[in-house]
Amino acid sequence: MDLNLQSKVALITGAGSQIGFGHATAVTMAKEGCDIVVNDINLEGAEQTASEIRNIGRRSLAIKADVGSSAQVNEMAQKALEEFGKIDILVNNAGAGGAGGPIHLTREEDWIKTINLLFIGVMNCTKAVLPQMLERKYGKIINIASGLGRTGSPNNSVYSACKGAVITFTKSVAAEVADKGINVNCVCPGLSTTNFLRGPDGKIHSPEMVESVRQSLPLKRLTEPQDVANMVTFLVSDVASDIVGQTISVNGGNSMI
Repeated sequence: MDLNLQSKVALITGAGSQIGFGHATAVTMAKEGCDIVVNDINLEGAEQTASEIRNIGRRSLAIKADVGSSAQVNEMAQKALEEFGKIDILVNNAGAGGAGGPIHLTREEDWIKTINLLFIGVMNCTKAVLPQMLERKYGKIINIASGLGRTGSPNNSVYSACKGAVITFTKSVAAEVADKGINVNCVCPGLSTTNFLRGPDGKIHSPEMVESVRQSLPLKRLTEPQDVANMVTFLVSDVASDIVGQTISVNGGNSMI
């Protein structure tokens, strides 16, 4: 199957962590022929990912930007367009846990920080790339959400609400732009040992909880970043041109909805 991503240009947010979904997606898409704009708040990590992509033989540009800032996102999109002349693909991947705990014990400033990163960031990036996609009548947008956006989760109400908003935002934008040559879809990864589960020391917060989840899964294994990267790469290809406004879980069978 030819995914036909040769010479496409992808902007992937939050792709600076070497153990994250964004990094795996950037490398996988580069191997399929994409040039990659690597975004992260951590410029050093973004540069490392960009270097890997150049070693594959594709062009890459690392850009530091906070996706929660519309000014920084607009500047990032402009730099990408100046460098590559187009943005064919947007992967809204930037994210982190935050504002956890019983809702009555969480702080408003933590809500705002989480919402800015997980939802406002998706809207900012989508708005920034859409005009040139609409002009060219071509584009692919993938939003990374979470199964918690479907089900909710105790002590994760703000995070879950943001991911639920991403899911319905995906459907709404998909309906707006599908007839203009732009596919918008959503991927919900399962539990994975990315930075989401790790502290500043790099160690997993609760190995016992992780193992309990692993044992409960039909596949008896956690989701790997490569699993998510494979799905995203398929969805941004023209092979998946009939898939519009869908939310696809990649979670080892943890939920089957």
